[in-house]
Amino acid sequence: MANILVTGGAGFIGSFIVDELISRGHKVRILDSLVEQVHKGKVPVYLNKEAEFIRGDVCDKEALAAALKDIDFVFHKAAEVGVGQSMYEVSRYVNANAMGTANLLDIIINNGEIKKRIKKIIVASSMSPYGEGMYSCEKCGIVNPSPRSEERIKMGIWELNCPKCNSILNPVPTPETKTQDASSVYALTKKFQEDLVMNAGKAYNIPVVAFRYFNVYGPRQSLSNPYTGVAAIFMSRVKNNHPPMIFEDGNQLRDFVSVHDIVQANMLAMEKDEANYQVYNVASGKAISVRAIAEMVARLCGKDIKPMITGQSRKGDIRHCFADITKIQKSLGFEPKVDFEEGMKELIKWAEDKEAKDLVDYMSKELKDKGIIS
Repeated sequence: MANILVTGGAGFIGSFIVDELISRGHKVRILDSLVEQVHKGKVPVYLNKEAEFIRGDVCDKEALAAALKDIDFVFHKAAEVGVGQSMYEVSRYVNANAMGTANLLDIIINNGEIKKRIKKIIVASSMSPYGEGMYSCEKCGIVNPSPRSEERIKMGIWELNCPKCNSILNPVPTPETKTQDASSVYALTKKFQEDLVMNAGKAYNIPVVAFRYFNVYGPRQSLSNPYTGVAAIFMSRVKNNHPPMIFEDGNQLRDFVSVHDIVQANMLAMEKDEANYQVYNVASGKAISVRAIAEMVARLCGKDIKPMITGQSRKGDIRHCFADITKIQKSLGFEPKVDFEEGMKELIKWAEDKEAKDLVDYMSKELKDKGIIS
């Protein structure tokens, strides 16, 4: 049995990790600030009562130091999440994601008693720092393109062209070796978070693992937070008999992974030394269009609602990105177990009796007012 701290352990992903750790006999402590946008300041009903809960912020070094006492493993999941919102709530995202992680490392490195006990830190990174995913050109081979120009996006030219021959590029699975080209404040903070943990871990011989999560979905996602989790946002719209709102043309490709598969990856990283000092994509390895997701949500909810394709663009968005999961499969034996449609049925069933405030119109107005939507 180990003593484990899960920062952000009251959240969507963190709470499932807490449940699994407790089911395996570990002693778990949660540090979570219960941010208003997600939790409305309330302890969620699903929070495991066998876990010790501390309401506190990773930006509060005193609270974080207290939470780290006698801890063996840290699952660092506390973060502000949302590409569009990060572009104008810059301090909030940098403080939570970058400084929160800096505080965690600062305390561990400079407190001999804590440092001596820590066996591993597992941090939630993101696919966002990749910027655009990997592409292939029929004439020029594999291409790592720069972000799309605003001029082309304003003209409604969504796809990318080869920088060498100008041919339309075809998206291919994105491996961990792809150069990162962060195109939003959120992405920058996640890249910094990952780099910081890797740098400090190697310098002080503290085993660390970074997971680049792709689009995670499942029960316990906030249905009333319009800034993150597109599957949950579409659910909220459909539950309120409103059409899911989609930017661009809806054909952008993403990779959706069940929260249960995310938990599987975290347990493997905790148990296996092969994971130490490694960065992994965690995803399904399958591409699906945003339009197809919206249509599936409506169909599974039994509603004849077609998505609203806005043709608008949002600063910081990328065109296509889906994962190559070969590395985590070979290294840790990870295999996605949840079929996307079955996973969506689980989300919809869970959401049946949950409040879902549709705040998408409010979000759209705010993003327009801030110049993020064009």
